[in-house]
Amino acid sequence: MEGIKEGGTFVLNTSWTLEEMKDCLPNSLKKIIAEKKLKFYTIDAVKIAEKVGLGGRINMVMQTAFFKLSKVLPVDDAIGYLKEAIEKTYGKKGKEIVDMNWKAVDASLDEINEISYPDSWAKLTPEKPEEKDQPDFVKNVMCPMTAMQGDKLPVSTFTPAGIFPTGTTKYEKRGVAINVPEWQMEHCIQCNQCAMVCPHAAIRPLLPTDGELKKAPKGFEAKKAVGKGVEGLSFRIQVYPEDCVGCGNCADICPSKEKALIMKPLATQVNQIPNQKYAEMIPTRSGDFDKYSVKGSQFQQPLLEFSGACAGCGETPYLKLATQLFGDRMIIANATGCSSIWGGSAPAVPFTVNKDGHGPAWANSLFEDNAEYGFGMVLATIQRRNRLADLIKEAREKASGELKEAFDGWLKNKDDAEGSKEYGNKIKSLLKTNHNDKLLSRIWESRTLLTKKSIWSVGGDGWAYDIGYGGLDHVLAMNEDINILVFDTEVYSNTGGQSSKATPIGSVAKFAASGKKTKKKDLGVMAMTYGYVYVASVAMGANKNQLLKALKEAESYPGPSLIIAYAPCINHGIKAGMGKTQEEEKMAVDSGYWPLYRYDPRLTDEGKNPFQLDSKEPNGTLNEFIMGEVRYNVLTRSFPEEAKRLHKKLEEDVNARYKKYKAMADRK
Repeated sequence: MEGIKEGGTFVLNTSWTLEEMKDCLPNSLKKIIAEKKLKFYTIDAVKIAEKVGLGGRINMVMQTAFFKLSKVLPVDDAIGYLKEAIEKTYGKKGKEIVDMNWKAVDASLDEINEISYPDSWAKLTPEKPEEKDQPDFVKNVMCPMTAMQGDKLPVSTFTPAGIFPTGTTKYEKRGVAINVPEWQMEHCIQCNQCAMVCPHAAIRPLLPTDGELKKAPKGFEAKKAVGKGVEGLSFRIQVYPEDCVGCGNCADICPSKEKALIMKPLATQVNQIPNQKYAEMIPTRSGDFDKYSVKGSQFQQPLLEFSGACAGCGETPYLKLATQLFGDRMIIANATGCSSIWGGSAPAVPFTVNKDGHGPAWANSLFEDNAEYGFGMVLATIQRRNRLADLIKEAREKASGELKEAFDGWLKNKDDAEGSKEYGNKIKSLLKTNHNDKLLSRIWESRTLLTKKSIWSVGGDGWAYDIGYGGLDHVLAMNEDINILVFDTEVYSNTGGQSSKATPIGSVAKFAASGKKTKKKDLGVMAMTYGYVYVASVAMGANKNQLLKALKEAESYPGPSLIIAYAPCINHGIKAGMGKTQEEEKMAVDSGYWPLYRYDPRLTDEGKNPFQLDSKEPNGTLNEFIMGEVRYNVLTRSFPEEAKRLHKKLEEDVNARYKKYKAMADRK
């Protein structure tokens, strides 16, 4: 309310009545309303939007309220201009979308309620600020910035060099979802798929002990855990209601006959907040489940959480999963784009650390040089670890007993992730109180290099296929141990949906208003021509196990690896909504639109075909799939004849590509 004038107009989007607001609104807000004699109105924008079919999209409802109450234009004129703007903006998306928005405008005019609040509100005593257990950075920097007060902070408030700490998104508690999932314990089959697909890590499985259950808050339900190594433990799915953004993918993909997750209004789930806080005190346990299985991976702590990505984002589930597998030793070079917005926007950082203080190190360079940026990290790490190996070789000549065994074990397993960590931890334990020797002191100072690093260059298709392709190709050709993960949304997502070389033929995007005329660049096959690059094409919603295999193989491959991940995006205009992004990935693969494969050069050394095709023959549903997305179906209205030609060509390309891949896979 800062800056509102005496007698100004305040509109609140809410379903509350005046009676409910007496309890629900803070005294500080009610006091300002009454002291400044504001004209106070409410509108239930969510209810109106849902009624007309817009779901959670309330912008047109609130714009209507603005024009009616502000009187910057005569109301009838303003509504006429607004409807013209709706037709111009959404006309290409179809009459149905235009009609929905027009209905939202008409309904909103009659649903604005003036609130006659009591004068006594002006005499209320504002609440004392709630004391929260938060780090100084969160209290002194993050919270003021989040409240749009950043300009008032002096330079001295910030840490030297402008460093922002990790793991701070968990303090935001934005509570922006309209509906969040409620766990139905009796129907849960403990598959953990819901946790895997969540773009925001806002739903997690737990394995509490009987003792922990006895100390738990009321309503902290759990059932007997199923599986090897979890005997005597219970199982629980914990939802983070204030961190969830309400996309509903978790509930949508639940394979249980009777859904184990049901979307409920956020207000009905606040009772889960004490349970969530208690759940955070329960240690991470994974039983004997394979970390590289769907179920086992989700018992690992996600080290990317509560990001600012769109509800239903197709990108974040992939990197979140990678942090669960390798996050405690990851170094990430990030290309400017969506991943730099949800990954590194001030003031809150979604990358976090485990109980040992280990987590991904993340940095962003330019859009065009991200592969080289990551490559520089690789070369620097190789050089520093080789120097450490030289020091250890020299030191082992004088060492004896356990220390010599640890040195020998580390040298043997230097380039093995788990082995280097195991023997590295032994070295650190032995040197912690015994590194006065000059040589041992140098090893101790380099102890962060003992564990093999997992270095990743990540970014979108605009970077990998287009502006940064020259650098990406150069880095792949260098045959060093770097992992590249491409979030393929098939458009420049972050800058407004421009066409890229990843955009398929017949798809409408900016700079391709009449449909893209050329087919999509086959980045994976181009990389395979080197013969020594690991390449995989993956889609989480279609085959989670294939994705896990690809991540494991790529990261363990001692050379360059490239994973291309299909990532549905709001720019696609998915008719079913962003709560169906995982299902959209499955449809893309089933129809042949998106292939699944893995190319592992190590198989060549074993006398096997390195190319494995993991998806089946197209099932004939390509047209059904593309007509479910505005980026394709809009062409049938704007350029119907061109749509027939280009979409036919797309189908021909899809079938020809499958035949080509099938032939590659069948080679002896």
